[in-house]
Amino acid sequence: MAKLILAHDLGTTGNKATLFDEDGTLISSEFFEYQTYFPEDLWVEQDADSYWEGVVLTTNRLLGKTGFDAEDIVVLSFSGQMMGALPVDKDGKPLNRILIWADRRGVDQVRELSQRISADRIYQITGHRLSSNYSLAKILWIREHLPEVFSRTHKFLLAKDYIIWKLTGRWVTDYSDASGTNLFDITTEEWSDEILNASRLDTDMLPDLFPSTEVVGEVTSAASEEVGLRAGTPVVVGGGDGPCAAAGAGVVREGKAYCYLGSSSWIALASPHPVYDPQLRTFTFHHLEKGWYMPTGTMQAAGGSLQWCRDALCEREKTIAPELGVSPYELMDLEAGKVPAGSEELLFLPYIMGERAPWWNPHARGCFVGLTPRHRKPHLIRSVMEGIGFNLRIILDAFREQGVPIEEMRLIGGGARGAFWSTVLSNIFGLNVLRPYLLEEATSFGAALAGGVGVGLFKNLQVAGELVEIHDCYTPQDDDVAVYERLYPLFKMTYLSLEDVFERLAGG
Repeated sequence: MAKLILAHDLGTTGNKATLFDEDGTLISSEFFEYQTYFPEDLWVEQDADSYWEGVVLTTNRLLGKTGFDAEDIVVLSFSGQMMGALPVDKDGKPLNRILIWADRRGVDQVRELSQRISADRIYQITGHRLSSNYSLAKILWIREHLPEVFSRTHKFLLAKDYIIWKLTGRWVTDYSDASGTNLFDITTEEWSDEILNASRLDTDMLPDLFPSTEVVGEVTSAASEEVGLRAGTPVVVGGGDGPCAAAGAGVVREGKAYCYLGSSSWIALASPHPVYDPQLRTFTFHHLEKGWYMPTGTMQAAGGSLQWCRDALCEREKTIAPELGVSPYELMDLEAGKVPAGSEELLFLPYIMGERAPWWNPHARGCFVGLTPRHRKPHLIRSVMEGIGFNLRIILDAFREQGVPIEEMRLIGGGARGAFWSTVLSNIFGLNVLRPYLLEEATSFGAALAGGVGVGLFKNLQVAGELVEIHDCYTPQDDDVAVYERLYPLFKMTYLSLEDVFERLAGG
């Protein structure tokens, strides 16, 4: 009998189900897309029942197309989008759409809470600044604006934890996912009584806490009939998508760092201790391994900005790409490659959805600065890529300023598929950029590693260092590095110069 690991990655755009064997080799994957809703400015929601639909469909499709039996799956594990808030009743029924990570409606609740507990104190406890992006602000918003929902709420769950409840009937989460709530003490690995008291919230409304490699239950008989798995299959809690991606990229020990290029993007590393930035630009998640941390800086719209560029400026590329059997982004790479580094002095601020790190300004806007008659579409495309890179460079430098060792940068996610963008980022970072063999499956692989450790297939998470295969390496080119070093301070100056303008635009 085969020994397979099934990992579900509940991402922003959909759920990916992936099968790995006991050696960590990718066998196959299936994807289910779900809808995102934007009812009002700063509101971003999803239907949690579509998560379950995605898990059921992808599991059954995966087993169907690979020919494996449910008995071959020895463990089920998860990664999931972080920082959400899903209210459910005692029967586990969602009482509202889940407010996902991108939702920032809780600005007023953050302002009010900061009068009862200081932002600096929350940063020291949780490793994160007090922000409307995190689960706490969303919970407080629900309490104030949807009191009938709040009064019926039994638990507030994160995306993957709702699915674990559906499978096992248990209310659980893990340290890494909990560390994105603004409610978790990252050093004691417990919910923070101090923050809960200041927020006037009850611990009973939060799920129980476990390490990411913990077996937290088994697939129930009722769930097995629907999802197609054997009743009694062990379920490992897994982790948040960021820490899972770190493990899947082989970033499990000090000196290693990775950049995830997806709808949002982040730079993160492995550390034996939290990293506190005096300017609060970066934050620290709990890693998948107990006692280890993942200092991180996340920007709001990296791939999202490039997707906007595709939809707004590259209609021709979108039209002809299917005829050529390629991605529109490959054609955009070819266009961007027609112009030199620096896009002939054209800068792009990638703040089309506001920004988290490094500015933490929900009112920031995207813009091109430096347009002249000579600029054409290739300049615009390249400047979008470079603007994303410059913003990520600020995050990288925040870690460097704290003396954090960074030897190289591993690049994963859908945006890492293009060699052109990888080269641009290598030159902006001034680092070798390594692309692992698994780019879009790195997050799923991290969840699979946690699952494998949980049932004893792997000794510990350090096996990631042996199993992650590097496919490509991009080295900085001196001429392009010099151009970016000259433009980088101008990029920062541009944002600071426009900060008041952004505030006035937001004020209507």
